[in-house]
Amino acid sequence: FMKIFKGCGLVCALAFALPCAVSAQGMSQGSMAHPRILQITREYVKPGKAGELHDKAESAFVRAMERAKWPTHYLGMTSLSGKQRALFFTWYDSLGAWEKDSAATEKNATLSAELERAGEADGELLDSMDQGVFLFNEEQSLRPLADLSHMKFMEILLFHVRPGHDKEWGEIVKLVKAAYEKSDPTAHWGEYDLMYGGESDTHIVLTAHPNLAEVDEGMKKEKDFVAAMGEEGMKKLDELSASAIDTSQSQLFAFDPHMSYVSEDWIKADPEFWKPKEMMQTPKAGKEMKKKNP
Repeated sequence: FMKIFKGCGLVCALAFALPCAVSAQGMSQGSMAHPRILQITREYVKPGKAGELHDKAESAFVRAMERAKWPTHYLGMTSLSGKQRALFFTWYDSLGAWEKDSAATEKNATLSAELERAGEADGELLDSMDQGVFLFNEEQSLRPLADLSHMKFMEILLFHVRPGHDKEWGEIVKLVKAAYEKSDPTAHWGEYDLMYGGESDTHIVLTAHPNLAEVDEGMKKEKDFVAAMGEEGMKKLDELSASAIDTSQSQLFAFDPHMSYVSEDWIKADPEFWKPKEMMQTPKAGKEMKKKNP
């Protein structure tokens, strides 16, 4: 579903659906339905090095994690808009759980060695890489779902709020939530606030879709949102957005099973997507491996 802040021309899709993952070895990865800590690794790929080349390099990390039966999972996706890049989402209950996972990885000599070799191979394909750590904002989220295993696409909206305008940002979200609660009982989203890795007062809103036809259908519901807001509500929303939001952007990504280390429950839910035949083949020993968290 879509909404439009008509005054500032801001297009915002507000929906979020992430799955549950059960961890072991005392490392709590938590529920991806609304993970408290979301760590995002972003890789910018060199021109001509994306597609199958990058898939092959990334699948080595997946194989290393599978062989180690590692309890921490991650989701990979590739860009359909903007610069050519890949994103990797890893989720935790807390920063402490992330720390334990990192320490356990370092103590596992076999896994560490495989990931290091994979990192060398993958690095040859990359222009640059960075990471961000985000904190789940429950108050500014609405009905996050509990299953992403059948999703294929994700919209990511990034907002930078002007310093000192957090209160207005909160009012914007409250207005939008109230309108969607009134106009669309299926509406759902998750909002995350940046903790580390970028400009302060940065917020992301995530939308998962099983197909792009759902995005088409969502745009048709715009009129219902506007009706729920009412003339005065839309005017207030426009004013708040113009005052509080400095910059914004909207990007579209496609989930990539070759780059994702997901749970067995995910694979069983949609094996044709999450475990295609080429992913089942055993890779050449000692060729490529890597981990997307820490």
